[in-house]
Amino acid sequence: MKTKLRVAAVCGLAVIAIGAQAQAPAVVADDFVRTHYAKYEYRIPMRDGVKLFAYAYVPVAGAFKDAGPYPILMTKTPYSCAPYGEDKFAARLGPSTELMESGYIFVCEDARGRTVSEGVFQEMNVHIDEKKSPKDVDESSDMYDTVEFLLKHVENNNGKVGITGISYPGFYTSASIIDSHPAIKAASPQAPMTDLFFNDDGYHGGAFMLGANYGFYRGFKPQKNPLIPAGGAGGGAAASSKENPDTYTTLLAAGATGNLDKGKDYLNGENWLFHDQVTHTTYDDYWKKRDISRHMKGVHTAVMTVGGWFDAEDLSGPFKTFHAIDEFNPGAVNTLVIGPWTHGGWSRTDGDRLGDVTFNSKTAAFYRAKIEFPFFEFYLKGRNGGPLPKAYVFETGSNVWKTYDAWPPKPATAKMLYFREGGRLSFEAPTEKSGVDEYVSDPAHPVPFVEYTTATVPQRYMDDDQRFASRRSDVLVYESEPLTENVTITGPVRPKLKIASTGTDSDFVVKLIDVYPYDYPNAVGVEAGNKRVIGGAPIVMGGYQQLVRGEPMRAKFRDSWEKPTPLVPGKMVNVNSEMPDVNHTFRTGHRIMVQVQSSWFPLVDRNPQTFVDIPNAKPEDFKKATESVYRSAGAASGVEVLVLPQP
Repeated sequence: MKTKLRVAAVCGLAVIAIGAQAQAPAVVADDFVRTHYAKYEYRIPMRDGVKLFAYAYVPVAGAFKDAGPYPILMTKTPYSCAPYGEDKFAARLGPSTELMESGYIFVCEDARGRTVSEGVFQEMNVHIDEKKSPKDVDESSDMYDTVEFLLKHVENNNGKVGITGISYPGFYTSASIIDSHPAIKAASPQAPMTDLFFNDDGYHGGAFMLGANYGFYRGFKPQKNPLIPAGGAGGGAAASSKENPDTYTTLLAAGATGNLDKGKDYLNGENWLFHDQVTHTTYDDYWKKRDISRHMKGVHTAVMTVGGWFDAEDLSGPFKTFHAIDEFNPGAVNTLVIGPWTHGGWSRTDGDRLGDVTFNSKTAAFYRAKIEFPFFEFYLKGRNGGPLPKAYVFETGSNVWKTYDAWPPKPATAKMLYFREGGRLSFEAPTEKSGVDEYVSDPAHPVPFVEYTTATVPQRYMDDDQRFASRRSDVLVYESEPLTENVTITGPVRPKLKIASTGTDSDFVVKLIDVYPYDYPNAVGVEAGNKRVIGGAPIVMGGYQQLVRGEPMRAKFRDSWEKPTPLVPGKMVNVNSEMPDVNHTFRTGHRIMVQVQSSWFPLVDRNPQTFVDIPNAKPEDFKKATESVYRSAGAASGVEVLVLPQP
């Protein structure tokens, strides 16, 4: 079963670690790299004696009009710097063709304890704020030592270094610029893993992101290093011939999540990385010390943090990284770029669509040529660009790029979308003295996160049609009247619910949805991802319910992430949460919809709806519960959003 996608921008060699879920770019002819670059390999000593593997592609004399010296542009990765050997060349270098053809020294370094590098790998290696001895090392010190080595040993460099990487390499980029080496002049953390417990890969709203993590950790395993790889990037998690490729059925049959960790038919206790994810179910020290945003101090380089509105893996990381750099480094050159992309989609697709939803332009191609390329050119070569705006973001719905001098935009004001009687959704508060909507949640029959059978977590679920869910009796639906003017919602989305349950714990999944007009033209089923190739048959877009943002909230964490508490059956409580940011225009004639449900499987692990240690829940712990959502004047529920004034 191939579930999770992480992309390591290994000097641009876009290594697909687990399951390619997006269309790969056209491969640049291998001859270009061979005729324009020479390759060198190094074992770089760190201050504690560990040696890290790195290679460098250096422009050969006469290959470019610019004879150099050249800046260094590097990536650090836990996924492999393949291909290995000075006679084996990558087909593509750097984050983009534009940068490769401009001339840089491209460097890739294997992370500690991964592939050819020595040392011990740690999940999101902890930053040490006060180093007391040479053996106190972290990613910041490793990058400092690496830069020192490269400046001294790689010929024809201009003394300037840039760092970039997507996903896990994005984490390494962020961690590398803390108390950064003075030669580092430009850095771009892209979809950076930042705080795994808060809406970033591991847990969302206290609920474990089951489908993605189980698939990922089947392929991303502990290693005994250094390895001598036979070639390739490694790490595929192919489905067993005995395993049902339908993840909904397979993971439902597995029972509690702890069975996936320990069960002989699953990971069999052999991957401590997955074990740590599953067993640390509260916001304990394991997670706190791995939150790299707490340490983003001493950043002396220009930073461009990049993310995608439809990133199914590291959606919140870019925002948390961006805000942390601003908080701890006043006056730093710090830009946020967000487009309508999946995880790393800006590096390898056209970015003109996701699933059935189109964006009316090749947004990723625009980003690579008009945003990323000028950024590195300006700060590393002093040409072909200039300072970027504070926030350079794509507005979905209207499908236009916008620039702002702050994020979220300063003109946006908070408004509440209230749940009203009869399934209505309104900016006007309820006036009724009483009102409640109820549904029965059954963990034995959880609400699926997509309507189709899939062996993966398809990235397109992030903007998929939700009509299938709105037809279920265990999903509440609230919908506005057709809009008479555009409504642009920006920044974080904050559900504020007043609920009661017959159980002692429950999840509340809230989804913000754009409902298309009934006369919206049909689309042709030509999806190039891992679902929805329908032989050219038209997809009915009239009434389409496009997911804009959706997140779970585990009720036992309503008062504390560290110390969960049970629900008292029948007692009304507040369950508030915060979803990652959006920037979406609900256009005239469209409707705004909110759906509320208590499962989202197998994207999210099942809540037994009893107050237990969920990974070790017994079959009898999984019980039906009646969920009540209040919507009266004295007990109003809804979703708080930031609304931009219309021009």
